[in-house]
Amino acid sequence: MDGYSDWPFRSLCRGLGSAISYTEFVKAEDVLARREQIADKLRFTEDERPLAIQLYGDDATTMCEAALRLQELRPDFIDINMGCPAKTIANRGAGAGLLRTPVKVARILRVLTASLAIPVTVKIRLGWDDDSLTYPLIARIAEAEGAAAIAVHGRTKVQGYGGQANWDAIAEVVQSVKIPVIGNGDIKTVPDIERMKNHTGCNAVMIGRAAISNPWVFARLDRAAVSSERVRATLLDHLERSLQFYGPARGLVLFRKYAAHYLSPYRLPKEVRQKLLTRQTPAEFLVLLDEIDLRGL
Repeated sequence: MDGYSDWPFRSLCRGLGSAISYTEFVKAEDVLARREQIADKLRFTEDERPLAIQLYGDDATTMCEAALRLQELRPDFIDINMGCPAKTIANRGAGAGLLRTPVKVARILRVLTASLAIPVTVKIRLGWDDDSLTYPLIARIAEAEGAAAIAVHGRTKVQGYGGQANWDAIAEVVQSVKIPVIGNGDIKTVPDIERMKNHTGCNAVMIGRAAISNPWVFARLDRAAVSSERVRATLLDHLERSLQFYGPARGLVLFRKYAAHYLSPYRLPKEVRQKLLTRQTPAEFLVLLDEIDLRGL
């Protein structure tokens, strides 16, 4: 998840029980020409393995050159993003935009799987819209061109994150290919994990947005089962990781959005919430947090 699955958050989730980590996705052209600017997105630690670096683009040659550079960092595999619905990415033919060009998908995977010494996986959606559901073809292409696994988000590009994820379509992919299939979409609670696996037959479940406000889902805890004491402890742990990774100023700024999600279930007065999320130093943030008793909210 761009802007969210950085090292502080990934490492926190791994400590809670997540099985595989994916970096924030990186643009192929940036890997080749702006490496310093995206360095933080590519940093990971040994205890995160298995870990994938996620790459996006729309040109086979450029993506292969970028993937070869990324391979030097020794990730466990490279994941090709064919699911991002953002207009700035999909409308240029990358992300979910690739689902409209199956021939290009085949060319990209053929070049990458032939050139890399590590596995290549893909993350897809069902298609551009309900009139162009290309997921059956894309899944078969992925398998035929050597992809090691395929993650399927059960929505189209046009749906974005609205509506209901189509788990029947994920089940269809499971039945049509022999490579592992990872199910994604509408995993909001712990029971949803087994429900998706039972419904689709998928080999694993990918949790994205729901984990932002409930990383404890990886410890098989729904948010309602997480005590306020544990919320506070995790919040402080995450803050410390962010400060360690980014430094005091940037670390606090980038942490605030997570803090907003962690605190969202509590009825904090608007002015208290605003003050907490606009503190300028970690010390100010911690002083104000100590004044808030989450147990009574």
